[in-house]
Amino acid sequence: MAPVTHKPLLATVLGQRQERPPIWIMRQAGRYLPEYRQTRAQTGGFLELCYTPELAVEVTLQPLRRFDLDAAILFSDILVIPDALGQSVRFATGEGPLLDPLDEKGIDGLDRDRAIAHLAPVFETLRRLRAALPPEKTLIGFCGAPWTVATYMLGGRGSPDQWAARRFALEHPQAFDRLIDILVDTSIDYLAAQFEAGADVVQLFESWALNLDDASFFRQVMDPNRRIVEGLRQRVPDAPVIGFPRGAAGNLRRFSEATGVNALGIDFATPIDFVNAHLPPELAVQGNLDPLRLVVGGEAMERQARAIIEGFANRPHIFNLGHGIVPETPIAHVERLVELVKGG
Repeated sequence: MAPVTHKPLLATVLGQRQERPPIWIMRQAGRYLPEYRQTRAQTGGFLELCYTPELAVEVTLQPLRRFDLDAAILFSDILVIPDALGQSVRFATGEGPLLDPLDEKGIDGLDRDRAIAHLAPVFETLRRLRAALPPEKTLIGFCGAPWTVATYMLGGRGSPDQWAARRFALEHPQAFDRLIDILVDTSIDYLAAQFEAGADVVQLFESWALNLDDASFFRQVMDPNRRIVEGLRQRVPDAPVIGFPRGAAGNLRRFSEATGVNALGIDFATPIDFVNAHLPPELAVQGNLDPLRLVVGGEAMERQARAIIEGFANRPHIFNLGHGIVPETPIAHVERLVELVKGG
């Protein structure tokens, strides 16, 4: 692979430690920005915004106009895949995503043949972003990892404990495996097309890796993520991948070794010294400020941000939150965080 030192964040993913950590923020294009809310009001629904390249490009670039971030991340959603497979997906104000929960018959009715054509507007958004971004900015694509997406498809909505999906996986193992196979294969197609459209790196969002016992973690998290990374690299050799198994805790090293991801996203509940003690020093890590500290700002934010920078100073490190930014976040606090990470 050609040198990528002109893209500090991509270089970090590939294991090159930087003088200061590059920074991006999960959900950096979102409701905390007034310009995002204005753009969102132009559409009839959230998925319409995701599937309208002109508007998706606009909201992707909005945070980069305000802040000196090192990457743009495609504006989309992890649930475009079930939508592309033919499951009903809608977003209700104040309720988040709502899906018609799948049963065994519903799984067999999913249509892989329509998925990539349905997602064509997402690839057009990436092509336009690639053309619009300065050369030093990394373009991040993404998808939801199979277990996390399956929890919504089976449960019909977000859940604090993923009870419906966990139960379905235990009671109907063959049907569950069919669903995971569909999601793995579709995700490989989706991510390979994102690279073809201009993405520099992709992130696998395994947002619900917690609440699983050891055997379920291997079957429902590690193995599907491994299959995606391996299958993607057969299509896109050496494809750079960030894994984000939120809540993996003591399984972080097993996850990184099993999947072969280039970088590992760390949630804010994971101690810095645990990461450094259990993960190889050459493995890039990403994170891990608590989004609430960004809401509060001041010393509560700055003290922990400095501790994270210092704690990961001897390894490749991308500064980020340990989960997505929340709508209540003051813009001035984001400005200060970026300034601090840049050395201010």
